[in-house]
Amino acid sequence: MSDDPEGRTTTPGSAARPRRTGWRRLVPTWRTVLTSVVLFLLVLVGGLVAGYLLVDIPPANSAAKAQSNVYLYSDGTFLARDGDVNRENVALSQIPKTTQQAVLAAEDRDFYSESAVDPAAMLRAAWNTVTGKGKQSGSTITQQYVKNYYLGQEQTLTRKAKEFFIAIKLDREETKDQILEGYLNSSYYGRNAYGIQAAAQAYYGKNSERLTTAEGAYLATLLNAPSLYDITAHPENKRRALARWNYVLDGMVKKKWLSRAERAAMKFPEPGPVKASAGLSGQRGYVVEAVKDYLTRNRILDEDTLRAGGYRITTTLGRHRQDAFVDAVTTRLMDKLDKTRKVDTYVRAGGASIDPATGRVVAMYGGIDYAKQYVNGATRRDYQVGSTFKPIVFASAVQNRSTTQDGVPITPETVYDGTNKRMTLSHGSPTGFAPANEDDRSYGPITVTEATDRSVNAVYAQMGIDVGPTKVRNTAVDLGIPPDTPSLAASQGAISLGTATPSVLEMTQVYAGFAHHGRQRPYTLVDKVAKSGGNIPLPERAERTALDRSAADTTTSILRSVVDGGTGTAAQGAGRPAAGKTGTAEGDKAAWFAGYTPELATVVAVLGQNPKSAAQEPLYGAAGEPRINGGGFPAEIWADYTAAALEGRPVTDFDLQLEPGAGPLPPAPTDSGTAPEPPGTTAPPTAGPTTVPPSTGPPTGTPTTPTVEPPTPTFPTEQPTTTEPTEEFPTVGPEGAAAYAGRREWLL
Repeated sequence: MSDDPEGRTTTPGSAARPRRTGWRRLVPTWRTVLTSVVLFLLVLVGGLVAGYLLVDIPPANSAAKAQSNVYLYSDGTFLARDGDVNRENVALSQIPKTTQQAVLAAEDRDFYSESAVDPAAMLRAAWNTVTGKGKQSGSTITQQYVKNYYLGQEQTLTRKAKEFFIAIKLDREETKDQILEGYLNSSYYGRNAYGIQAAAQAYYGKNSERLTTAEGAYLATLLNAPSLYDITAHPENKRRALARWNYVLDGMVKKKWLSRAERAAMKFPEPGPVKASAGLSGQRGYVVEAVKDYLTRNRILDEDTLRAGGYRITTTLGRHRQDAFVDAVTTRLMDKLDKTRKVDTYVRAGGASIDPATGRVVAMYGGIDYAKQYVNGATRRDYQVGSTFKPIVFASAVQNRSTTQDGVPITPETVYDGTNKRMTLSHGSPTGFAPANEDDRSYGPITVTEATDRSVNAVYAQMGIDVGPTKVRNTAVDLGIPPDTPSLAASQGAISLGTATPSVLEMTQVYAGFAHHGRQRPYTLVDKVAKSGGNIPLPERAERTALDRSAADTTTSILRSVVDGGTGTAAQGAGRPAAGKTGTAEGDKAAWFAGYTPELATVVAVLGQNPKSAAQEPLYGAAGEPRINGGGFPAEIWADYTAAALEGRPVTDFDLQLEPGAGPLPPAPTDSGTAPEPPGTTAPPTAGPTTVPPSTGPPTGTPTTPTVEPPTPTFPTEQPTTTEPTEEFPTVGPEGAAAYAGRREWLL
């Protein structure tokens, strides 16, 4: 070998090869690339062979025989156990072919023709997960069966590797039919149902062999995520469940397992009523399901790990207060129902109670019995809240320093026109929205406080426009109503009258914010989660300002008036200073009372639902009453529960800082619940917020007559004739206005 003068390397009998210089020295040669690829393939193949030889098919895991979770009251005493696993294995021959095909259409359409693993799908799922397109498994049915039956639910590379090799071995040792049978018997379908047989009984009250194609498709839908597609526990899931059900049936058509004609004739099979295990009867089932939902929604535990069991979960609920809530509902309402009266079979109830200072849910009422009425009345989100939403409108007005159409600041003493079916105005133009007051009653000039006492729709409809629907919605969200709540859209004119459908629990958080002077912590149902002696971290719940103190306290001042002399006087039975608001949904399908003392915020709703169709029903004539409104049973239940829940605690009054023009508060009711005489005058506004110290007794002396001129009424002297719409509040139009005006009750 020798070097020529030009720097080329030569060997005897060969041509000189140029030396690589500059950046070319950094580029690997084709020999290097080829060598690297060959080595990589050798390592990969060697790893696959080693994995296949080293990983054996293990015995069934503990999750296949799931443990129970134990739920405790806040004091550590036993509340419930959810460990009665509902499972009954059946042969594949006992499962209709169409149900098997529906599962394949939902989870793995090429199951019978593909291998046990799909590397391309796994890589695609991993890439989508890494790039933020959502967590995806990329697993075949064989892999899912291996995970469910032989391994655990942990998301680790080790578990995925074992799953890969066990699936390959299992596919060689068992037939596709055997694997599908095992998968159908080991999968979870919700409602504590493990396996297709238990699911068929839980949802349709029949054995799996009698499932129709439509029913089998719905059960296949549940495999993806039971909590997202169970429409009985969560009626708001209906649209999502229908979309997934249609996806399954369309997949069956694509695979030629179902004809287009049969597909077109399919109707969604409504699941039947749930028969809960005896261990979850009474209030226990409602609590367990609410706690599970809280844990998974806040990503403390996922459904798979929670379902595997073994957790001790200490809730925030107090045994004494739970019992007090049940006693109040039973005594005040349920004992007065007559099963022979059809409308009485519609009656449902829900309630929740929160400590305003901590956000801890201290009591919850879901229904008469989880085994009889499966849907939790405290967490369902499908009934309008009615006039319990009005304080949010007023709070938003104070928070945003809003004014009337004439530029007058909105305070408790601002005067509005309470005329029945009065056309609302935006920037001087009619909006087309003219709601009726209760019983079509007209009030004429009336202050905001009086309008709140009497729940005057005409006033609050106009106030909502004065504040602006978007600002009202923002205040509602700030106070704890989820932004995706149905009918909370700012473009809807009736937002101020309570067309939105937040849950009882969510409305309780709102009123807890009022009680805590606008400060708020996100509510929690869980104090502690432990397993095998170790604690699971819980999310931080930092206190935040949802509303300025003066806005919250001024709202409290008018809500005290509702209890002292308005529609909520039944709440005086608590024997403590209280603030609250009544509400009745459109058509009298729900009646609400939302109230609070300085120490406790509680909301009670009485709901009408047909037990057979699950449709919402009016409550006219229920319990022998002409109609059910928020000032009746709900306020009475609230008073009884609050008195019992706070028994033995000192009676404390509200410490309020009011906005100018709010005026002094009337004295609080005495312990006997007797309302005091209303004050004869209202003090003039001051230059700054007014601090009202806690009362130590009824005021003495003779009130003085104010010297300040009363505010100028803000209602117009005559109705404009123009119909030009505005961007702030959409025009409803003549037909919509007529429809609104024709209703005798509008979310009163």
